[in-house]
Amino acid sequence: MKGLIRLIVVGILLSGSVPALAKVSIKADVVYGHKDGMALVYDVLMPETQNGAAIIYMVSGGWYSRWAPPEQRAEQFKDMLDAGFVVIPVHHGSSPRYYVPEAYADVSRAVRHIRLHAPHYGVDPNRLGVTGGSAGGHLSLMLGLNADAGDPNSSDEVLHESNAVAAVVAYFPPVDLRRLAGPSERFPALDFPVEQAAGISPILFADRNDPPTLLIHGDADDLVNISNSQIMQAEFQQQGVVSEFVTIPGAGHGFRGEDAVYAAKLRLAWFKQHL
Repeated sequence: MKGLIRLIVVGILLSGSVPALAKVSIKADVVYGHKDGMALVYDVLMPETQNGAAIIYMVSGGWYSRWAPPEQRAEQFKDMLDAGFVVIPVHHGSSPRYYVPEAYADVSRAVRHIRLHAPHYGVDPNRLGVTGGSAGGHLSLMLGLNADAGDPNSSDEVLHESNAVAAVVAYFPPVDLRRLAGPSERFPALDFPVEQAAGISPILFADRNDPPTLLIHGDADDLVNISNSQIMQAEFQQQGVVSEFVTIPGAGHGFRGEDAVYAAKLRLAWFKQHL
């Protein structure tokens, strides 16, 4: 009944402005783990006609995981849904209470949970993409570059699963947290011991087994300098990773207007090609 009511609400909210989304079904607040007595959740947005692949979205800015109604996310990712992709926004333990290593551990678990339950979503677990911007781009890269096969000896069935993804698109990601870890008034999630930073710095994890990865960065970004994507792409090329790096001239941190539309088209094309 709860699911039926949510479908009706989706239709009411979206029928006036985005008719195609009236047929999107939503599984909201799927619990993939618990932390300090609180649930860790993701939403599953499923178009009526699916292509068998899913795109996981890292809900993270400054490693703060801001909740939004899944109906709003459906509007945000209309292009992906219209193309037949299931879209899964993932929330992690958020700053300022939790730090970057914990956020990465959360989203890693989320991917394992998604793979375990993929058949229930009409998704091939080997056709998962991941995307995000800024902190979400960082987490996307870590998932792409630091996958493992899971732990078959764990008592937790979720941990039996791999956390691997098949394609990555990262917008303006920080890639070397060794330069950033420590007390930060603006980004409290960075206030963790610097000796942990190497373990969550994507620049240190590239190898030839990594999935196809697209980097998109504006050359006027004054928060996460474009040099982050430049050095990441150089490392991909050295390691033989299938990758592309697109610079958007004049774009700052957080794409808007025509820049956002252009980046979204590039992202969708990448996932269509590699998923």
